[in-house]
Amino acid sequence: MKKQSKLGIVLMSIIILAMFLSACGSDKKEEGKVVTDAMGHEVTIPANPQKVIASYLEDHLATLNVKPAAQWSVANGIQDYLQASGLEGVPTIGYDLPVEQVLSFAPDLIIIGSEASVQNGLYEQYAKIAPTYVLGDAINNDWRAALTKIGELLNKSDDVKSVLEKYDARAAEVKAKLETAAPGQSAAALWFVGNTFYIVDETKASGSILYNELGFKIPNVVAGLPDDQKANWNPISLEKLAELDADHIFLVNSDQAASEAVKNGAIWKNLKAVKAGHVYELDRSSSWLYSGNIAGQQIMDDVLKYVVKE
Repeated sequence: MKKQSKLGIVLMSIIILAMFLSACGSDKKEEGKVVTDAMGHEVTIPANPQKVIASYLEDHLATLNVKPAAQWSVANGIQDYLQASGLEGVPTIGYDLPVEQVLSFAPDLIIIGSEASVQNGLYEQYAKIAPTYVLGDAINNDWRAALTKIGELLNKSDDVKSVLEKYDARAAEVKAKLETAAPGQSAAALWFVGNTFYIVDETKASGSILYNELGFKIPNVVAGLPDDQKANWNPISLEKLAELDADHIFLVNSDQAASEAVKNGAIWKNLKAVKAGHVYELDRSSSWLYSGNIAGQQIMDDVLKYVVKE
C-alpha cells in the first residue's frame, strides 16, 4: 500500500509538473513575437491582436478579414469603397491619428505606414498606448509589400500568398481580354477636385494597374511628367490637358458643379477620348484613388465594365 501511495504521489507530481510546463509554454506563446520595424524599433507584436489601428492601411486589413478598431477618415469622408468589405459601422479616427483619439480606442496594436507620421515624439506617445510598428515608405508605397508585411505581423502569410496568386491570375485574365477589346490603346486616369485636374502617375495607385498590370499604353502627358515632381496624383493645367492623347479616360469627379463648365469647354471637347465617347466618369467614392488588393479588384471591375463591355 505504501509503495502504491508513493507511486501515486510521483505520478501526480509528474502530471502537475507537465501541466505547469505546458502553461508556461502557453504563456510564452501568448507573449507574441519581437520584430524590428523600418525605423529600428524593437516591437513586441501580440500573438492574437484584437483591436488593431492601421490608419489608411485598411484595404490590407479587410483583405485579411481583420476588422480594425477604428478606420481612417478626413473631414469630407472615409474610404467608401471598403465599407462593403467589412468596414461598415467601424468607428472613425482622424487621418493624422490624434493621440487622444488613439487612446480612446485602447488598441492592442498600432501599424503606421510612413515614417513621417511618427515624427516629433509621436512614436513614443503611440508606443505608450500599444505596440507600434512602422512599415516605412519603401514598403508602404508598394501595396503588395505592405500587405505581405502586415500578413507576417498578424500570422496570416498563407492568406497573403493566396490573395496575391488570385489577384495576379485575375489581372492576367483582364489583360488578355483588353488585348482583344482594345489592342494597343492608351488610357489615363484623371481626378477633378477643387476646380483642378490631377493625373495619376504611371507607377502608383490606379496608374500602376492600368500600365503595369493591364498593359494599357502610357499616354504622352503621363510619360512626360517630370521625375522630380511625381506624386500619386499630379496637377495638370488645362493647357497641358489639351495635349493628352489617351484613347480612354477614367475620370474621378469630386467636384460635379465646377466640372460642368470645364466639360463644356473647347479643350475638353477636343480631347481624343472625349470625341470617341471613351470617357468613363467615376464617383468621388471610387477605389481609383487608392491602392491595395480590394481597390485593384474594383478598378479591374470598372475596366471590364467600360472598356471590355462586360
